[in-house]
Amino acid sequence: VQLQAYGGGSVQPGGSLTLSCATSGFHLDDEIGWFRQVPGKEREGIACITLRDGNTYYANSVKGRFTISRDNAKKTVYLQMNDLKPDDTAVYYCGADVGGNFYCPSVHAMDYWGKGTLVTVSS
Repeated sequence: VQLQAYGGGSVQPGGSLTLSCATSGFHLDDEIGWFRQVPGKEREGIACITLRDGNTYYANSVKGRFTISRDNAKKTVYLQMNDLKPDDTAVYYCGADVGGNFYCPSVHAMDYWGKGTLVTVSS
C-alpha cells in the first residue's frame, strides 16, 4: 500500500495548481483525502473522496475553489486548486482510510500517508 503526492510548486495569488496522488494497493471500499500542514499548526483535512462512488467532502476553507477527483483506472486522485490564496501555502499530503470506515477528514484516523508536496502561494 503506497501513496505519493506530487505536483506542488510556486504560484501567484489567484493562480491554479493541480496535485496528484499516485496510489497502489487500495480497494474500492477505501477513501483518499488531501491534507495540508503549515509549520507550527496541526495537519488539516481539506478534501476527501470515496473510491467506489466518488462521494466528496470539502473543508469550508477550500469549498468552491478546490476540486477532488479520482481516476480509478490510473489509481490516481487529483486535487485541482483554483483561486489560490497565500493562506493556502502549506505542505500537502494525501492520506488513505481503508476498509470502508469513511473517517476522512479525521487526520488521526487515516491509515496510510504519502510524502508531502510543497505549495507556495506568493506574489
